Amino acid sequence: MDAKTVSSIQYLEIKAASLLLYQSVLQNDVGEAFVKLIQAIYQSSAGGAGGIVGLTCLKAYGQWFKTIAAQKMSWQDYLIAQILRDENPFTQQAQQRSLDKITPALVAAAKHDLDALQTLYHCTSNQLSEWVQQASGLPMPPVVWHEQNRVKYEKGAIEELPHNSEVRIIASLKQQKKWADTLQELVPFYQKQGTGQLAEYRAFTWQSGQLRSIPHPDPIRLTDLVGDEFQRHSLVQNTEFLLAGLPALHVLLYGSRGTGKSSLVKALLNEYSDRGLRLIEVPKSQLKHLPIITEKLRRAPHKFIIFVDDLSFEEDDDSFKALKVVLEGTLTARPPNVVVYATSNRRHLVREFFADRPRPSAGDEIHGWDTVQEKLSFSDRFGLTLTFEPPSQEKYLNIVRTLAAQFQLDMPPDTLTAKALQWATRHNGRSGRSARQFIDFMRAEQSLQKTQSD
Repeated sequence: MDAKTVSSIQYLEIKAASLLLYQSVLQNDVGEAFVKLIQAIYQSSAGGAGGIVGLTCLKAYGQWFKTIAAQKMSWQDYLIAQILRDENPFTQQAQQRSLDKITPALVAAAKHDLDALQTLYHCTSNQLSEWVQQASGLPMPPVVWHEQNRVKYEKGAIEELPHNSEVRIIASLKQQKKWADTLQELVPFYQKQGTGQLAEYRAFTWQSGQLRSIPHPDPIRLTDLVGDEFQRHSLVQNTEFLLAGLPALHVLLYGSRGTGKSSLVKALLNEYSDRGLRLIEVPKSQLKHLPIITEKLRRAPHKFIIFVDDLSFEEDDDSFKALKVVLEGTLTARPPNVVVYATSNRRHLVREFFADRPRPSAGDEIHGWDTVQEKLSFSDRFGLTLTFEPPSQEKYLNIVRTLAAQFQLDMPPDTLTAKALQWATRHNGRSGRSARQFIDFMRAEQSLQKTQSD
């Protein structure tokens, strides 16, 4: 390698090592593989092409190629995606403050890092392949990783891009000569989209004291749900209040199993995630962590639904006390960006036994009925209670017909009705869940029959 090439490779190594805030952009499989590859190429430049050093360089290139190919992205797109989601002291302040209110030292460090990362951005896959060929002494360069850029733009046409903040900021970075000058755009982006896993994912669950992402949430949408229009309208309206920053109520969805309570909550995520809605499912066993969860979410720019499915309590349950604190509040103000949506098959969420009812005795509590009433009235602490009743036969058949039309099920109406009623009798009764299971079964059966006939 000539001196100029060696100097360019060393410059990349220095830039990667100089990051002050955005180090985690390179602290992942792809980033670490890239840094190791650059180091291997530089070391080979000192030892001459071929030999053991050349083999090390080839192995480093293979590892980098494998990791970036697994992302199904170009190196440039991957680097920008990491910058937009990075969680560091600058991006944390950027979520809460305008650029002129952020600590000056953090602004200076962010500009420095963006300049360094832009240098790495301009290191193309073709360039890496050529350097590896020279370092290893191969007769031809190794295969180059190419993936079509996710965002296309024409120079000067940013205003013509779709109204999507991420698309626009990516396009801006792609054509910006100096990334340090994009802070005026990056800060509003961080304020709207957040950082870390809350920016990358939409659905989460709380497990063992940690927020864990759900990469593939249930895809059900509001248009897939049939019936219970009043309940759906009420829940959607309350969610709209939350998204608009207005006072929103905690909601209890109560009713028989299979009536679509959980599906309705999940569908909200697919309807409103692009407006900053996030769904966090908290198992009953983890409800004791609710105060910690809500405090963790307080400063995030997103709006959160804490989803508790199939809720009920035993007496003296610690989860009961934790949920009560979140619903009623304490001296600490309730986070305005968090609501609880819970489903239950029980109207009275705390189980009550006949033995709980007070009987006059010297050892009994004098105001025992107050304790009983506290248990019975726990569900009243939800600001909104929506009741889901089992569907009548006609409502059940209407759900079946709607789903059959939606999935273009080829079946005569009389046959569809007869088979749907038979299904409800032999399986789980009349419910929205039974209707969906029936339609799914019929679709699979017809598809298999068609395949076999072909």
